Amino acid sequence: MLRKETNGEERRFDRDEEEDEEENDRGLDAWERTYADERSWESLQEDESGLLRPIDNKTLYHAQYRRRLRTATAARVQKGLIRYLYIVIDLSRAATETDYKPNRMVVVARQVEAFIREFFDQNPLSHIGLLTLKDGVSHCLTELGGSPESHIKALMGKLVCSGDASLQNGLDLVHSLLNQIPSYGHREVLILYSALSTCDPGDIMETIQKCKSSKIRCSVIGLSAELYICKYLCQETGGSYSVSLDESHLKELVLEHAPPPPAIAEFAIANLIKMGFPQRAAEGVISICSCHKEAKVGGGYTCPRCKARVCELPTECCICGLTLVSSPHLARSYHHLFPITPFDDVAPTVSSDPHKVPKNCFGCQQSLLAPGNLPGLSVACPKCKQHFCLDCDIYIHESLHNCPGCESFRHSKSQ
Repeated sequence: MLRKETNGEERRFDRDEEEDEEENDRGLDAWERTYADERSWESLQEDESGLLRPIDNKTLYHAQYRRRLRTATAARVQKGLIRYLYIVIDLSRAATETDYKPNRMVVVARQVEAFIREFFDQNPLSHIGLLTLKDGVSHCLTELGGSPESHIKALMGKLVCSGDASLQNGLDLVHSLLNQIPSYGHREVLILYSALSTCDPGDIMETIQKCKSSKIRCSVIGLSAELYICKYLCQETGGSYSVSLDESHLKELVLEHAPPPPAIAEFAIANLIKMGFPQRAAEGVISICSCHKEAKVGGGYTCPRCKARVCELPTECCICGLTLVSSPHLARSYHHLFPITPFDDVAPTVSSDPHKVPKNCFGCQQSLLAPGNLPGLSVACPKCKQHFCLDCDIYIHESLHNCPGCESFRHSKSQ
């Protein structure tokens, strides 16, 4: 009888301890729980000899990348190559919350900087502008332009949070700026919203309908909780709405907007656009820069139509309005129209004939064998049947845009 009572008290004591631990976990922020209870020992693995393997997140990262790749290439659709995107950043009081370390404002600024660089790498003919929401009004931080450094510099110098956010004022300003874009340009807005409400001076539903009639695609990434008005805005304008869970999830959501989205039906019409391919000016020549309105020595590019000098490409000539690009920019833009077919996963099974299984990656020549000389994780091109490692798979689809196996087979066939 005494033993039963003792066991009952022990179980009750253990249950109280578990409840206390759960309460402590609930009191922690998301970033604190990441460091407080990683339980990293559970992810340790042993090899065939009983030794511990190092923790490697490459396989998990590759699986996430493959999901994004299959989603992007699921259907062959027309995409917009010349995009005009405004990034609207919420700098209200809600951006000072510390559920993201050190706070939401710093995390958002860090992700926007990475996004701007990735955006211009994948969309060299496109333009970006920055807007901020604070004190109930919307401020234009930078005009539409193709220089990533100027946008990043302007953003990092204006990171001050105050007041409330007004979604309607931001949409009104975006509508007035994007309404002047030519018909061949694709108008987009990406809103990074931290607040749980919006302080608007009028009917935001009318503003949403104006954006819809002007074919402005609005997408929202929330940092707090799901809001009906943001979800309604994205549904009406054809954008996407998502809420981030932590900083890594926020980075993944933001970078999903870097590749060109499918073109809206009204814009999916072939248009001829006049473009100029300027020559680089000789070193030591003094000329007046049309974009900075000052004399500069050497470098720069000369507009083939009006002979004005510009500092960088791609851009639009300030004198005659001609779009100035270089041939590599144009070539990089066409990679989205003809993407490489996603490679097939090769199951790491032991084949009956080990000679048929390649031991090295066709791209980097690194070994594809796991510890114990067993076949490791790899992918294979569905056309040339060559095997590649996970790193080469990502490099081929994101940077190279050509399959080395198919290209070598085509070259040998031509000879």
